[in-house]
Amino acid sequence: MERPSWWLFLLPGIVVLDLVCLCKAIESPHYAVVHAESDFEVRLYVNSTWMSAPVNELSFEKATLFGFHRLFQYIQGANLNSSRIAMTAPVVTSIVPGAGPFRSSAYIVRFYLPVKFQADPPVPLDELHLKPYTWNSRCVAVRKFSGYAKDENVAREAKRLAVSLSMSPWFNVTSTESNCSYSIAQYDSPFQFIHRTNEVWAYIKATGANGCQPSGIASY
Repeated sequence: MERPSWWLFLLPGIVVLDLVCLCKAIESPHYAVVHAESDFEVRLYVNSTWMSAPVNELSFEKATLFGFHRLFQYIQGANLNSSRIAMTAPVVTSIVPGAGPFRSSAYIVRFYLPVKFQADPPVPLDELHLKPYTWNSRCVAVRKFSGYAKDENVAREAKRLAVSLSMSPWFNVTSTESNCSYSIAQYDSPFQFIHRTNEVWAYIKATGANGCQPSGIASY
């Protein structure tokens, strides 16, 4: 299976991260599955803090590269505390439609902060142009897909999720509150060639356990 060539740019750091990941499991945001279908599920995520890298770029792959490169510098110590921050998963790239040049898409690449830094994230160096993002508890529709997340397949997977939602009790409940049309969550190192896990996320117009039900969600 072809590996995205731009990951070579991050090769030295990623090799180190791969070795670290072999030693212990990495942290991920907490959620509960509130609904499951054969090809998607709805999750309720709890409040969490992420570090965000906005990117103006035409390509999903390049945006993920440039955004994660800045985030990688941050977790390697490019912050006011010179703190080293453990790798987490997933790295999430959100597509912001109509925000880039010529009304094209722009992107936000986000890194989930470990529990140790959730309440008080180290302040990134100014030149990285990063900012913390508080993700309030919310419902997310999720479709899993394998292989590498690339320009030619992320939109296709997002469309498949939209089709599944349209034929479910969750019809017409996706939210524009986040200003993102959808997000791609990537869980694996680029040097894991098989059994890869990616997800496309669509945000749902509901918050809290009681609201995270199809009957309790307002439609457009």
